[in-house]
Amino acid sequence: MIAKTNLKVSLSHLGPRIKQTMVAVLSVTFGISMYIFMNGFMSGVNTTQNDLAFSTLAHLRIFNDLPEDRSNLLENESKGVKANVRSPKVIQYTKGIRNSNTIIQTVNQNSEVIGVTPQVNVNVIFRKGATHVNGVLAGVDIKNEHQLFETGKYVIEGNWFELQYRGDGLILGVGLAERLGVVVNDNINVFTSDGIDRNFKVIGLLKTTISGVDNAKAYLRINTTRQLISQNQSYVTDIQVNVRDMNSANAVAESIATKVDYKVESWMESSGQLQAGAELRDIIAIAVSLTILLVAGFGIYNIMNMTVNEKIKEIAILKAMGFEGVDIVQIFLVQSVVIGMIGGFVGMIFGYLVSVIINQLPFEIGSLSHLPMDYNPKDYAMAFLFGLITTFTAGYLPAKKASKVDPVEIIRG
Repeated sequence: MIAKTNLKVSLSHLGPRIKQTMVAVLSVTFGISMYIFMNGFMSGVNTTQNDLAFSTLAHLRIFNDLPEDRSNLLENESKGVKANVRSPKVIQYTKGIRNSNTIIQTVNQNSEVIGVTPQVNVNVIFRKGATHVNGVLAGVDIKNEHQLFETGKYVIEGNWFELQYRGDGLILGVGLAERLGVVVNDNINVFTSDGIDRNFKVIGLLKTTISGVDNAKAYLRINTTRQLISQNQSYVTDIQVNVRDMNSANAVAESIATKVDYKVESWMESSGQLQAGAELRDIIAIAVSLTILLVAGFGIYNIMNMTVNEKIKEIAILKAMGFEGVDIVQIFLVQSVVIGMIGGFVGMIFGYLVSVIINQLPFEIGSLSHLPMDYNPKDYAMAFLFGLITTFTAGYLPAKKASKVDPVEIIRG
C-alpha cells in the first residue's frame, strides 16, 4: 500500500511543474493514440482485403485433380511377343466431379463447415457481332453462391436472384461487358470448346474490382450450364466450402480429404500470399506502434530524470527525516503512473477521434468509398496497458536512482 504522506509528496511534485507534467502526459497521449490508429488502420486494411479476396475465393475448394494416364503400354510385354504401338494418346478417364451430391452431404456433416456451393466452370468464347472474347462461364447455385460470397451485393445493374428463374439469362462482369460492347437486355452468343453455340440475354452486370472476374467471367444458372455441356444433374467442376474460422482451413481440409476421393485444397495452399501479406502488415503495425510507445517512454524517462535532479535536495531532506528508499521509489512511481493513466485515457479518446476522421476520408478505388478502419476494443485495452507499462518503467529507473541518494553528502554539498 502507498502511504498517504508519499501520495501527497508525489502530487505536490506534479502540481508546481504543470508544463513539465503536461509534456509527459502529451508524450503518452501521442504514443497511445498512434498505437490505436495504426492497429485499427492495419486491421481495417486486412479486413477489406479479405472481404475483396473472399468475394470469389472460398476457404476450401474440392476439385478433380486426378493425373492423366501416361502409363507405358509395353511395360507388361510378355517375353517372345513383339508389339508395335502407333500414335499413343494421353487419356484422362474422369473430368470434373460426377457424384457431387454425395460429396456435398459428406462435407456438410463436418461441424466446422458453414456453407457449401457447387460450380460448373467452363472455358468459352463470348461473341457479340464481330467481337470475340475468351472467358469463363460459371454455372452456380444462385442461393448458395450468394450465401458464401455475397455475390448479389456486387451486382450494379439487374438482380442477382433473377438468374434463378431465367434459363436464358447471364450476368456479366462489367469489364467483359465493355469488351463486348453490350448492356443489359442485349443478346450475346456463347461458344464451347465442343462447338456448341447458344444465345443468351444479359440480365445484369457485376463489379467486384477483381479483374479476373470483372473482365472475363459470366454467371449462369448451374442446371443450364450442365445442359449446355451435356452433363448429368450431379456433375460439377468445383465444390466451394466455407468454414467457421478461415485460419483453420488447413485442418478442416485434411479432415475432409480422408472422406472424399478428390483434391481438397485450402485457401492457404492456393493463395498463400494473402496470409503472408496480412501477417506482414500486422508485424509492421506492431513494430511502428511499439516504436512510438518506446519514444514516448524515453521522453517520460528524461522528464522524470530531470525531476529527480531538481528535487535532489528535497529527497535528501526527506531521507534525513526518516523516509526510506522504498518511500522515495513510491513517490516517483506514483508520479509516473498518474502521468500514464491521464495520458492513457486521453490517448484512447484522441486515438478514437483520429480513427473516425481518417475513416471518413474519401478513397474511391474499386468498391471502396473511404479509408478502411477497424475499432477493436482489444487494441484500446492493449494500448492503455502498454502505456502504463512504459510509464511505470520510465519512472522506476529514476526512482531507483533517487532512493540511493546519500542525504549527508547532498546536504554537505
